[in-house]
Amino acid sequence: MKLRITFIVVMMSFFPLHAHAEEMIRKGELLNLQRALEIALMKNPGIVAARSTTSVNESKIGQAKSNYYPQVNWTSGYSRISSVSGRSFTGSQGGTFGTGSSASTSGSFDEYTASAALSQNIYDFGRTSTQVAISRLNFDSSRLDFENVTEQVILTVKQAYYGAVQAKYNKIVAEDTVKQTQQHLEQAKGFYEVGTHPKFDVIKAEVDVSTAKLNLIKAGNDLRIAFVNLNNAMGVPEAPEYTLAENISFAKYEITFEEALSKAYENRPDLKSLAAKRQAAVVSIDAAKTEYYPFLTGNASYNWAGGRLDQLDSGWNVGAVVSFPIFSGFLTKYQVDEAKANLNLQKANEESLRQTVFLEVQQAYLTLRAAEEAIPTAKLGVEQAQENLDIANGRYAAGVGNPIEVTDAEVSLANARTAYIQALYADKVAQANLEKAMGQR
Repeated sequence: MKLRITFIVVMMSFFPLHAHAEEMIRKGELLNLQRALEIALMKNPGIVAARSTTSVNESKIGQAKSNYYPQVNWTSGYSRISSVSGRSFTGSQGGTFGTGSSASTSGSFDEYTASAALSQNIYDFGRTSTQVAISRLNFDSSRLDFENVTEQVILTVKQAYYGAVQAKYNKIVAEDTVKQTQQHLEQAKGFYEVGTHPKFDVIKAEVDVSTAKLNLIKAGNDLRIAFVNLNNAMGVPEAPEYTLAENISFAKYEITFEEALSKAYENRPDLKSLAAKRQAAVVSIDAAKTEYYPFLTGNASYNWAGGRLDQLDSGWNVGAVVSFPIFSGFLTKYQVDEAKANLNLQKANEESLRQTVFLEVQQAYLTLRAAEEAIPTAKLGVEQAQENLDIANGRYAAGVGNPIEVTDAEVSLANARTAYIQALYADKVAQANLEKAMGQR
């Protein structure tokens, strides 16, 4: 039986799914690659974690902006105050208290206080604005990191999906091999019964059937493991049983190495993330330098105090404070030095990643081209192995061949079909790796 693989071209676009998205995998569902990717983008824990990190950094922008707005505080308190034995003192209400015979009032009293205070940053020589700028750049970096995690998850799901399809076809090959060996066994038994072939042919055919069944058991287990890997990549390890759409196919990927490298430098989110971190490091130097400058703060408060809640005295104050750092033990200098060193670190990391991107694109491109070249040869191998098996079976049926020729031909066909499936799988994975290297979904 010849291997037949359906050629399907799938156009895909990826959008984050929300809580109202359709249910996860249904039992018996026909799962294609796009559906698997949609599930992964919603359920994979790596995606969830990266999205949460982005939200954290977005919140930090608001935290940095808070210094633009006035700060209002309310405080209130109650105290029960008692004089020290043998001494007298004046309380907040003006009375004199003591424990000796000269004391005219009780030795303890109540005190209620309340205060409303407002402070406003008036001018801080760019402290707040630089912190907001740094927070925005860190948010941009985390958003790009989220895109990078998303692309890595997409690659992982593609690899697992194509691996499961490959395992499915390998099982089909193993099933066909079992059928072929059983047919040969029945043929050998028939020839033995009529006395045209020795019992050796029957025993040899039985051994071939047993070997084929063992290979089928292994292929079945490999398929189950492939489904486990796919479920884990999607983030649904306890998914019910489903079937795969057979969309492993061959279509030449038309792109030059120069085009692929240019797309990578333009699209890679991890490169963009490091660029944002480098910009944040530049702004951090300015932020550290602002500690050399003064800042002006305005404040106002209204206060209440007294011994009874219905008889509180009140007062208010308004003012402004200028704080000028005279000497901080060279703290600011070292903070500036640290910011400059961190900038150099970010520049080095960015250059290192660019070299890594070049290597990844080059390796993925060469692997893809090798995989594409292997497919026609592997396909021809299947056709030649099938022809060889037909000849071996014909020779055996005519009484001029032997069972070893048939067995060798069956093994050759099984190996050729497996090699063809592997070549198709390698091509798909190579395409996925190149798209990941280019930052292209």
